[in-house]
Amino acid sequence: MKTPFIRDLISYRTMLLMLIPSVLFVALFQYVPMLGLVMAFKHYTYSKGILGSDWSGIENFRFFFISGDAWRVTRNTVLYNAVFIVINLVLQVGIAILISEIKGRWFKKISQSVMFLPYFFSWVVVGSIAYNLLNYEHGTVNTLLRTFGMESVNFYSTTGIWPYLLVFFSAWKSVGYGVVFYLAAIMSIDQEMYEAAETDGANVFQKVWHITIPCLKPTMIILTLLSVGHIFRGDFGLFYNVIGNNGLLFANTDVIDTYVYRSLVQSNEIGMSAAIGFFQSILCFVTILVVNGIVRKADKDSALF
Repeated sequence: MKTPFIRDLISYRTMLLMLIPSVLFVALFQYVPMLGLVMAFKHYTYSKGILGSDWSGIENFRFFFISGDAWRVTRNTVLYNAVFIVINLVLQVGIAILISEIKGRWFKKISQSVMFLPYFFSWVVVGSIAYNLLNYEHGTVNTLLRTFGMESVNFYSTTGIWPYLLVFFSAWKSVGYGVVFYLAAIMSIDQEMYEAAETDGANVFQKVWHITIPCLKPTMIILTLLSVGHIFRGDFGLFYNVIGNNGLLFANTDVIDTYVYRSLVQSNEIGMSAAIGFFQSILCFVTILVVNGIVRKADKDSALF
């Protein structure tokens, strides 16, 4: 006698076979590399390999925390990502609503294309654009300042201005991509609700506030949850290519990922780098559990699980 499980396997055998490549891909590239986490607890040496290296317990974690850099890079990573999430969310939703309200078809298409274009630039290109804009001697900004009789600004030695510049470059590159999601969500809203609101005399702002934003709420929550899951992961491409290896700016711009990279490349501390990465993953995992739990209590249908 066939059990329900066996019957389901037979009934959905075609779809299950189609699923095998995806499962193998995830297992091979997502789960098998997790075995390397064992290096966080070892004195790794090339000659002995991962399994043959001596155990070090939590010494690699202890070295990271007593170095005095743990709090700085963790604080920078969380604060930058929190600001990125809030600023990008507000801009993406606001611009998507504005575009949806514009009647000109060609203007809508051109504005979407212009905003979406920076997403395809690599961070290397963005770093080059930033350098050409902000270079002390030949940068566009300083050239304009000198043209108007003002003093040049040495951006690459002024730490206080970089949090604003990084937020700007992050928004410039990623807002267009997020706008596409919210525009798609707006297009799926039942137009009869807008027609009913117009019949009742609602103006544009009332329709946006009482219909569009509530309908966008599930999309906003899901995309924010996915972003919060990476709140302890700094965007290495952004921070390394725009800032470079500039020690003058590390106090305000160094994040966990750039710190791990320098530890690995400059001091060859593979064990400590693995320990920091492990610490980072645990924080991300706990964060997504906590935030998802909060969302589930507030609105069960909007939670990821």
